Amino acid sequence: MQSLGLNPGISFFLEGIQFTKQKGFAKFNLVGYYKRKYRGQLEPAGWFLLTNLDSLKDAIKVFKLRSGIEAMFKDCKTGGYNLESTYADGKRLIALILLIAIGYTCAILVGRNSRNMGLQKYIGRLQELKRCLRRATPTHRRHSAFWVGLYGCLWVGAMEFWADLAHEFMRLKPGKLAYFHKGLRAMTLIQSAF
Repeated sequence: MQSLGLNPGISFFLEGIQFTKQKGFAKFNLVGYYKRKYRGQLEPAGWFLLTNLDSLKDAIKVFKLRSGIEAMFKDCKTGGYNLESTYADGKRLIALILLIAIGYTCAILVGRNSRNMGLQKYIGRLQELKRCLRRATPTHRRHSAFWVGLYGCLWVGAMEFWADLAHEFMRLKPGKLAYFHKGLRAMTLIQSAF
């Protein structure tokens, strides 16, 4: 496959490729796609995809959707709702998945609204240091819209619970009062997003 010349900005679609040496397997279509350099950033490698789809455009579109689906699976499993640890089956599993779907949708919507209002920086760090160091420019988002929505609720709840203590700390640092007020304003905006 290296001889096919997959370089930045190149894509191709080859039909009827025999993938294995063994008999009994159908032929596939092979897609090669390497995103062009954009805003000074270049992906480390291109994609080779085996597909039964009939066009380059469709194969790339479907494969790009995969990353969003994988993020959703992570959010429903270890990244938020811990679905696997419930050991539910049958009707209980169906009911639980329905509740998770409703909660997931609400968290996504709150997270998107919070991000659009510029409140994400108050909920968590925008970027991970290790990820920033690997890239030329630190543009990698650290948290998904789900995470921002879910933990934004927790952040507001914790702040309400510890409000008296927080106000005492604010009085200790009068020079930082403007920053504290920005955070309090962000909390009220996140509450309005709910």
